[in-house]
Order: sequence, then structure tokens, then C-alpha cells
Amino acid sequence: MAVTRAMRSAAAHSLTDAQPVPFWLEDPGRPGAHPALAGDERCDLLVVGGGYSGLWTALLAKEREPGRDVVLIEGKEIGWAASGRNGGFCAASLTHGLGNGLARWPDELPRLEKLGAANLDAIEAAVARYSLDCDFERTGEIDVATEPHQLDELHEMYEEAVGLGFEGLELLDADAMRAEVDSPTFLGGLWDRRGVAMLHPAKLAWGLKRACLELGVRIYEHTPGLDLVSAGPGMVVRTPYGRIRARRVALGTNVFPSLVRRVRAYTVPVYDYALMTEPLSPAQLAAIGWKNRQGLGDSANQFHYFRITADHRILWGGYDAIYKYGGKVRAEYDDRPATYLKLAEHFFRCFPQLEGLRFSHAWGGAIDTCSRFSAFFGTAHGGKVAYAAGYTGLGVGATRFGADVMLDLLAGERTERTELEMVRKKPLPFPPEPVAWAGIGITKWALARADANGGRRNLWLKAMDRAGLGFDS
Repeated sequence: MAVTRAMRSAAAHSLTDAQPVPFWLEDPGRPGAHPALAGDERCDLLVVGGGYSGLWTALLAKEREPGRDVVLIEGKEIGWAASGRNGGFCAASLTHGLGNGLARWPDELPRLEKLGAANLDAIEAAVARYSLDCDFERTGEIDVATEPHQLDELHEMYEEAVGLGFEGLELLDADAMRAEVDSPTFLGGLWDRRGVAMLHPAKLAWGLKRACLELGVRIYEHTPGLDLVSAGPGMVVRTPYGRIRARRVALGTNVFPSLVRRVRAYTVPVYDYALMTEPLSPAQLAAIGWKNRQGLGDSANQFHYFRITADHRILWGGYDAIYKYGGKVRAEYDDRPATYLKLAEHFFRCFPQLEGLRFSHAWGGAIDTCSRFSAFFGTAHGGKVAYAAGYTGLGVGATRFGADVMLDLLAGERTERTELEMVRKKPLPFPPEPVAWAGIGITKWALARADANGGRRNLWLKAMDRAGLGFDS
């Protein structure tokens, strides 16, 4: 549907009061930052990075071995980056969805799905055990079809999943879909009832910080790791005002340049953007239904994700995936009004009955994208350092699994996790500039063309599929 001048004007008006900051990070319960490290430290395990990846690693390390001396350093504040800016979808999938898993690890997929379900169960158990006040709701997620070819694809996905023995999936026709959430654009859906939880992402990070501190983890914020060098049986990480000598190091820096230089070619920073509405009135809620509070995502290549918050706002994000030449992570990229306007237009196309609703917040952030869409793992410095990265926007849940993998690798243990092909092999690295910028740009154009042409993939996308390269919005 073409965007009219009136539609664009209404979308622009809805954004005039939107604050260009992440909604989640404005919560009044945000804890104060811990002081930076000054001087020298020693520990058994140093965790670099204070997002989900690092926090889960520190917490699980103490659960495995309560006497282990663990230090965590964070360059800014706990949860300020992707862990405090995402949509709050905590998925069981370790493979960025069933389709990506089938394409890349068909033989391992049943095991990966089992491990992913167990990982989500363990997150739910940790929320209860540590009293993590993060609005955790295991309401599931619906993949929504808004075009006829997407409906066919959802039916095919359902049949494949059932054939592999997966449970908890429900196909919805147009009437059933609109009974769950009412939009004139919805043609059907596939509801995964147990495989996704909704939560407040920043509160999860802050709760994990508190749990780590209670178990004895020493946390230093405003303490970036500047370099990593081997020192006899251990490692040394230098920080602005000190250094840390550790027997083992776990790197959870994700989108930021790895302290292991050879890892950097495997990820690129892609910027994703989101809007948050003001709270809906009872009449507005009644107009769209949405009583079961599932997360939703449409099924296009350039897709939107959207969900209801605890105070009845709608988060609406996705679609644009912006890669800046050179692959830099910069604060000025977090704000992009052109994308906010596009997202607002799409929102009111989806929910015309909410005309007049306004957005209170608009923000962006960088995702650590890799060419296979899901995390990769490895070690360096003779097994004294482990890393996990490349979650590609699905790290809220999968980072806990990645933390377990890193701890297994650092211990030199052969486990069900470390034997996975997904863990043993890496994705293809991205090429250097200007090839990376050109290739990503062409791929985005081709994905948009496929969305506009009944999902038909052109020769470029087919070649990318054969090469094992991908790009996701």
C-alpha cells in the first residue's frame, strides 16, 4: 500500500514527543554503577563484558564452583548496550529460528531444539530462584503472515516441525489470528506457545548483576578491557587504571571489537531501531484484542517485531537493518529519525484502529551479526581464553547457552554442547571493505525485492544461500 501525504503527516505527528533514548533504560529501578577498577586484581576467572553474555557466564561459573574467584568488567554500565535496548523476546531457539536451523544443521536440529528448550526452562528457573523482577511472561510468539506466500511458508514450516516431532505449535487461520490480535493486515499465523517468553530486558540484566554480586562476583563498571596478553599459566588484561591477572578469561563483548583480533572478521555491527508507544487506554486495548500478550513478528525478510509491555505499551521495531561503511560502533548511529518515521508509518498501517496514538520513545542499537545468524564459539591462547559472539539479535536467551559453552571450553570438558557441529565450526567471515559494505547493500536490496515479489529469491540471494552467507533485518 502506497504511503499518502496524510499518512506520513500523521506518522510524523505521532513522533513529535518521542524521546531518543531506550525506554527500558529509563526505568526508575536502574541501579547505580559500581566504581571502575583502580590498581591490580587477581582472579580465577575474568569475564569481559557486562551484558547478558558476561553476566550469565559469571553467574553460572559461581553456580558450578562457588569457591571460584570471579571478576567481571564492563566498559560502561551493566546492560547499557544490546542487553538494555532489545525487544525483550527471550527465545528458546539457539539457531535463529527453525528455518535457519534446518538449513544449517538439519541432523543436529532435534538436539539443538532440546537444548534450547532446556536453556529457556533454566532461565525461567533462575528468574524464580534469584527473584529477578523482570516481567517474565512465557506467553510464546506468533509468526504472522501478511502476504499469501508467507502463509504458505508458515504451513510448510509447521509440517516440517511436526514431522521432526516438535510440539507446542499451532497454526492459525485469518479468523483465529485476528481473534488473538486484530489487524486488517493479518492473514494467519504460527503460534509457538512455549518457545518464547516476554520480559523487561534491562531489568533482567540488572537482576543478574545483583545475583552475581550476592554470589561473590566482583564487578567493575566503566572499566573497558584494553588488551589481552598471555602471562605464564594465565592471562593479563589491561584496563585504563589497572590490570587483572586471571587464570582464565571469558569474552562476552559481542558487537564490540574482540580482544582476540582474529575473531573480529566474523561479526559486523548492524543497527536496529524500535519505537515505544504511550500506554494504551482500555478502549484502545479492546480495539486490538491481544489478551494473551504473545510476542509477534511478521514473516517478511525485512520484518517487524512487536509486543505488549507490562504497562500496556506496544514496542514496535525492526524492518530497517543499517550497516555503516567500515563497521564502526558509534553513539550517533543510535538515533535515526528516517527509520522512526518509516516504522511509525508501518505501525499505523498494521493498526489503523490506533490512529492518534503517540510514541514516547524511539531508539536504536547495534547487533552483532554473523553470516549464519546464530552464535559461534572458540578458544584462544592455548585454551585459556574462550569467546562467544554473533547472536544476531536473538541473544536474550541464547547467551545463557553460550555462557555454558564458554565455561565448558575453558574447563577442557567434552560435553553434549561442545560436541555440536554448531559449536565446533565457525561461520564464514565477512570480507574486508569495500566488499562487505557493497555485499550487504546488494543483499538488503535483494531481500526487499523478494518481499515485493511473492518471496521469490533472485540469483544473488540463491548464491548467498549456497555460500552459507546471510543477512537479516
